[in-house]
Amino acid sequence: MGFIQFKGFLSFLILHELKYKGLAGEDLAKKIGKRKGSELTPGTIYPALKKLRMGGYINYTKHGRRKVYTLTNKGGEELERQYFLFSKYFLGLKKQIRKDRS
Repeated sequence: MGFIQFKGFLSFLILHELKYKGLAGEDLAKKIGKRKGSELTPGTIYPALKKLRMGGYINYTKHGRRKVYTLTNKGGEELERQYFLFSKYFLGLKKQIRKDRS
C-alpha cells in the first residue's frame, strides 16, 4: 500500500515533526499550526493521526490521558522517501522557474 495522501502536506509535516521526538496531538497541532500560520483544529489533526497510525507509519503510547505519537520504522522510511520526492520535484520547479526567467 502506498503512502496515505492528505490535503496539502499535513501527513508529511506530522511525520517530519515526529522524526525528532514523540509528541501529543495537541503539541503537533501547535507546531504545525505555527509553521502554517494558522491554528489546526482537532478535526484536522486527529483524523490524520488516525490514518497514519492505521497505515503503520506512527504509533502512540499513553501518558496519563495524553497519547504521545512516535514514528515507526515504516514511517521513517516513508519520510525519507517523501524527502527525496519533494526535493526532486522542487528542484525541477526551481530549474523551470530559472529557465522561464531567462
